[in-house]
Amino acid sequence: MRALAVAAIALAAAAAVHAQERTPSPPGAEVYFITPKDGATVKGPVTVQFGLKGMGVAPAGVKFENTGHHHLLIDTDVPSDLNAPLPTTDHIRHFGKGQTETTVDLPPGKHTLQLVLGDQNHTPHNPPVVSKKITITVKK
Repeated sequence: MRALAVAAIALAAAAAVHAQERTPSPPGAEVYFITPKDGATVKGPVTVQFGLKGMGVAPAGVKFENTGHHHLLIDTDVPSDLNAPLPTTDHIRHFGKGQTETTVDLPPGKHTLQLVLGDQNHTPHNPPVVSKKITITVKK
């Protein structure tokens, strides 16, 4: 019985750490694509430029009010749990040095791109600052 109580306390502590308070975003903040445009047909490698309105860019690990850094989602949806840091995967690319542009190699075909701004810990703001999902076609 004592082991069960210790396990319950440990689980509650882990949940409290995971449920950290999200960084607020200011009203009207927007993240968007400068290039490419939605519906564009492009030749690879693809240059992607990130736009941001109403907030500033700061590297990961730097806590400064009304700032964040970009995350590029490729051929995936925004994660359902926005209370946790965005994972690093082949489909979620982090730009924690404060980059506002990148070049990506994508195979020929249709692809979706979306931006999510993350705070100093890679966690989306509250409310989240997420771009419209765009579709591009990469040709050989």
